[in-house]
Amino acid sequence: MGEADRGARGDVPVRRLTVLYDAECHLCTFVRNWLVKQRQLVPLDLVPAGHARARQLFPDLDHAATLGDITVIGDGGQLYRGPAAWVVCMWALRAYRPTAHRMATPAGMKVAKQVVLAASRYREAQWGPQAGGGAYRRADGWRYDPKDGWFHEAYGYGEEPADRAAGCDSGCRTAD
Repeated sequence: MGEADRGARGDVPVRRLTVLYDAECHLCTFVRNWLVKQRQLVPLDLVPAGHARARQLFPDLDHAATLGDITVIGDGGQLYRGPAAWVVCMWALRAYRPTAHRMATPAGMKVAKQVVLAASRYREAQWGPQAGGGAYRRADGWRYDPKDGWFHEAYGYGEEPADRAAGCDSGCRTAD
């Protein structure tokens, strides 16, 4: 069981969360600005995804993926993406913690997933074929499935590259 699994159960206390958001997306910056104005029970650090600061803070993270989906990292190493990331952001807010507890149930996560899918559709409409601020471009072989998100056609739907060590997860740098 990994660090994030222990944190999700409560074995590792969460004292601070870093939210990586797409600074080029109008919806993402609106949500970022809204989060900053809320009373926080757990401090939120909001950092543009793919930015040099994000790369410095989390060198082992797949930063291209953070542009396509909200990513939240806890100070104990917990990693949340997609619906779980939205729920943990609500959990950090005083006024929305009870809602986050309801959303963390199996039925609530279905609702959270629908919210994330709606946000993805909005971003797709905003950016056209390059939702995610240009991180995933159709011209580069990326395809978007509304149910499951982005995938690269070279690997097929739901498949991973055979040698992930050759990708940016190995620590290579991409242009900021």
